[in-house]
Amino acid sequence: MTLSKTAIASFDVDAQKSFTPLCPNELPVVGGDRIGAELNYMASLAGHRIGSKDAHTPHAPWVVAQHSEMLQPTGLAHADVTWVRHCVPGTEGFALLDELPMPYDYDYFVWKGVEPDLHPYGACYHDLHDKLSTGVIEYLKAREVVRVIVGGLALDYCVKTTALQLLKAGLQVVLHLPACRSISEEGGVQAVNELLKAGAVISSTREELAAIAQGSHLNAQSSDSTAHSTPVGPG
Repeated sequence: MTLSKTAIASFDVDAQKSFTPLCPNELPVVGGDRIGAELNYMASLAGHRIGSKDAHTPHAPWVVAQHSEMLQPTGLAHADVTWVRHCVPGTEGFALLDELPMPYDYDYFVWKGVEPDLHPYGACYHDLHDKLSTGVIEYLKAREVVRVIVGGLALDYCVKTTALQLLKAGLQVVLHLPACRSISEEGGVQAVNELLKAGAVISSTREELAAIAQGSHLNAQSSDSTAHSTPVGPG
C-alpha cells in the first residue's frame, strides 16, 4: 500500500542564488546552483510544494563587511552570529534558482528574516526560539500532510533546522541528499547524523526517494551517514 500523494509535501528551503557560486560575494556554496532538477523531482512525488526564502535588509545588525568577520557571536537574542549581507530583496541573490517556479506558483511560501534583528535558520518559525510560527506547519496539518520531502540550501543550517522543526511538529521527514549542499563537508555530515537521530529518513538517489516517499511506512535507517553515497558537503 502506498501513501496518497496528497499526504506528501516537498519543501524547497532557501534555494536562492545567494547561496551559489553565482553570487560569490554573498554566501556561495559549492554546487548550490546544481540542485534545481532534484528539487523539481521531489515536487513530482508530492501533492503540495512548499518553498522559502531568506529576505534580509543589508543594514541588519548582524551584517559584517568581510567573510573573515563571519560566525562571530552578536549578543543579539534572535541573531546568533554574524554573516555578510545576503538574500537582499531586489538583488540577484534574492532570486530562486532558475529551474524553480516563481514563489506565487508554490502552494505555500515563506519569507523569513525580514525583521532586521531576527535571523532565523528554520522556515517554520520567524525567531530562534520557535515562538512565532510562519504558518507552514499549520498549513501542512490542515491539509493532512504526514510526510515532507526536504531539500535546499544550506544543509548544515537552514535545511537542517527546518527539518528538525518539522519532525518536532510530528511530521515525517525525508531528506533528499542530491537536492542539498552544505557550507562544509563536516557540517553536512553532522547535519545528516543529527537528522537521523531525530527520526528523519535519508535518500541518496531518485530511485531511493521514489521508494521511500510513497511507502506506507518509513523504515528506520542507520545513524552512520557514511552509508550514503551522495556527498553532503560542497561539490
